[in-house]
Amino acid sequence: MALSFRSFLRNYAGILLLLGGIAVGSILGLIFGKDVAVIKPVGDIFLNLLFTAVIPLVFFAIASAIAQVDRSQPLGRIIAAMFLVFLGTILVAALLTIVATWIFPIRVQLAAGLKVTETISEQSIGAQITSLLSVNEFFELLTRKNMLPFIIFAVLLGFSVLRAGEAAAPFRRFLYAGNEVMKQLLILIMKLAPIGLGAYFAYQVGVVGPQLFGAYAKPLGLYYGLGLFYYLAGFSCYAFLAGGIAGVRKYWKNNMVPSLTAVGTCSSIATIPANLDASRKMGVPEHIGNVVIPLGASLHKDGSSISSIIKIAVAFAILGKGFNSPEAVLLALGITVIVSIVEGGIPNGGYVGELLAMSVYGFPVEVLPALLIIGTLVDPMATLLNATGDTVAAMLVTRVLKPKKGVAT
Repeated sequence: MALSFRSFLRNYAGILLLLGGIAVGSILGLIFGKDVAVIKPVGDIFLNLLFTAVIPLVFFAIASAIAQVDRSQPLGRIIAAMFLVFLGTILVAALLTIVATWIFPIRVQLAAGLKVTETISEQSIGAQITSLLSVNEFFELLTRKNMLPFIIFAVLLGFSVLRAGEAAAPFRRFLYAGNEVMKQLLILIMKLAPIGLGAYFAYQVGVVGPQLFGAYAKPLGLYYGLGLFYYLAGFSCYAFLAGGIAGVRKYWKNNMVPSLTAVGTCSSIATIPANLDASRKMGVPEHIGNVVIPLGASLHKDGSSISSIIKIAVAFAILGKGFNSPEAVLLALGITVIVSIVEGGIPNGGYVGELLAMSVYGFPVEVLPALLIIGTLVDPMATLLNATGDTVAAMLVTRVLKPKKGVAT
């Protein structure tokens, strides 16, 4: 599948502009040093816009997705098997990444020269679980620091709309319209990202110095190395579980077009048509593929699972803390599952993951730009894993529902 240079520029314009802004900001930081702090408010304004948009964005995205489910379809077994497979592969990707961060630890403290203005609060486990999952006033939901309770509220609201049936049709349309509006709002805000992150990065380089560049090399190398391993070995293992050697052959014979589409468009949603065609050729029945592939584009994100763990490990490194306690690991696994769901259908949806991690762990706002930059740089590989993982997930769902035949016949 040939992709023209013009198409490449169109699909990757956002990333190229963002990298350009970061490059310009870095040069300004190198030239002017600490004097570049005068433009830091530009970066702060961008981050504040992002923070204020994320709450309504997440609410409409989740509530609308659940409210739009067609209850008339007999999809119970397929959906149950699909969520089992999605959860399993997301956790496998996350656990592999956690082990990789232990084998190749990220020890560089990126923020050694930055002044941290927020602190991490210490709470008992019971109090932490309570505050993590709930609040005692509605208005307290409307803050990034309580994002997880807000997500739970959005999920419950979406199911309530389903239960209300036709009586909730106007509200269902409101949720759908709100989701479309918020996606456009985020697109508008992200047009400021090259300037906003460029200004913030200039400040970081000016304060921390040129060694900042080397600090990103290890997490990026770890992500791309592990991502390539997971793409080749992980997906091959899943295909083998789904259909044996024949399943592996079918998967890789028909996976190239979806892979090139994912890299060329940088979008899981745009890869749906290629995935639907490929899944049929892989032996996935249409009634399974037509459910798993579209929902997988929104809910199944192995690449995002890997990047979520690496970004959390980077945040711990920034703060000089070890990413190895049982509590930290369990929270990371929970975050990566939620991020995989929340990202669906949201432009630059990975940024929601950074905000959620900051909310759950109580990270100071100073770590956010580093996580945004890493998220941007790993986006092509993340999209490849997110999109092409949907077809092998459909193969696994077929195997779960048809354990004797799988997809190899």
